[in-house]
Amino acid sequence: MEDQDLSGFSVRPFPGCESIRQGNVALLPFDLDRDAGSLWNSFGPGDALWTYMAYGPFADRKAFDEWLATRAASQDPWHMTIEVDGTACGSMAYMALRPDMGVAEIGHVLLSAKLQQTRAATRAFALALSHLFELGYRRVEWKCDARNQPSRRAALRLGFRFEGLFRQHMIVKGHNRDTAWFALLDHEWPAMARAIDLWLCDENFDEAGRQRRRLAEIAVSLQ
Repeated sequence: MEDQDLSGFSVRPFPGCESIRQGNVALLPFDLDRDAGSLWNSFGPGDALWTYMAYGPFADRKAFDEWLATRAASQDPWHMTIEVDGTACGSMAYMALRPDMGVAEIGHVLLSAKLQQTRAATRAFALALSHLFELGYRRVEWKCDARNQPSRRAALRLGFRFEGLFRQHMIVKGHNRDTAWFALLDHEWPAMARAIDLWLCDENFDEAGRQRRRLAEIAVSLQ
């Protein structure tokens, strides 16, 4: 990429502290009183959801609520509830925030079985990305355990580009973690946002709710 004159760049606003809604999907700041019960019911104690996380699974509701309390008190990561049709069924966070550089990461993604591979999940990610880029962030990162194939596929599907592998990056739950790094840049987002809008539209789904065109196919057609 050619050199850019960024002499006029200023520190970007902190991205949290507000609710973001579109249709039946909302991103809301963590609220223990509002969300704890719904999230516990959505996530449950199942091990699979927590395989690549540094925390969980939780033995009981008390342990889960204690963990949620620490998340709610955090500023970076800034954790958000994903609400669909008024019910909390997932969460994600803005993290590794560098407002002076216009860089942020989307991470700590937890999607309940109800939310996984749905239009609502795609809309939730699009809301988070749109919010960051509208605030003037230049780069959004996505990092995951290199073994986490669903997360890697999700990043690529949303337009992130693979940038490399950080070998022996962490020790998580007593195991080595190589970390896969992805990023999406501000000038890449408008076309991807358009592709997501086209994918989400009702005309792209048949009567049984099956997609007519894959998001990747639509994105390629707009290049």
